[in-house]
Amino acid sequence: MKKQYLLILSLAVGLFFSLNGFSQTNNLVLQNTSDIEELSIFPNPVSQGKLYITSKHNAEKHIEIYNVLGKNILSATLLENELNVSKLNAGVYIIKITENNISSTRKLVIR
Repeated sequence: MKKQYLLILSLAVGLFFSLNGFSQTNNLVLQNTSDIEELSIFPNPVSQGKLYITSKHNAEKHIEIYNVLGKNILSATLLENELNVSKLNAGVYIIKITENNISSTRKLVIR
């Protein structure tokens, strides 16, 4: 009987430490991943060579367009909301928009 109590006590202590003291934890601090408020990119897919980018604040935007291999294809700063993408070949791209130090990425299709 005494051995059973010892066994149960040691299992309970072992379980307690495995749940609290010696478990793996993720202590990473994640960056704020908020998007640009009311971001709108249209038309998508683009067929006429003009892309319109609007947001709630309509502040200056830094635009970067990457191909699927991650190569920067186009960089521009927009004061208005119109971007000329007529020089891009038909395909799928990633567009990164930065406004007021907040970045958002979207898929962009050019036809």
